[in-house]
Amino acid sequence: MPLDDREQRILEEIERQFYEEDPKLAETVRSTTIASISARQLRWAILALVVGIGIMLGFFTRITPVALAGFVVMVGAVAWIVSIVQRRSGAGVGALGTLVAALRRRRGHGD
Repeated sequence: MPLDDREQRILEEIERQFYEEDPKLAETVRSTTIASISARQLRWAILALVVGIGIMLGFFTRITPVALAGFVVMVGAVAWIVSIVQRRSGAGVGALGTLVAALRRRRGHGD
């Protein structure tokens, strides 16, 4: 739904004030994209995966609870990576619903 003239003027005034009050923040917000955020999150998730693997392999023969914690970190990192990749590819909840519907149809044909 498009904005009317009054709403458009108000929005432009808010934007102008935002740029005047904190131009550095305004430029950061303007240049930040979803892709740059997800790329940063993906780097952190991969780092967490590597750390989890390192902890698990480093402690699996000596301190089992620490190795288990490394495994938990590793599994969490993999889940995080999968969610980031799904968001980037657009395969989210809708794709999962489509998959479930296809499986139900297939199951119905097999009975």
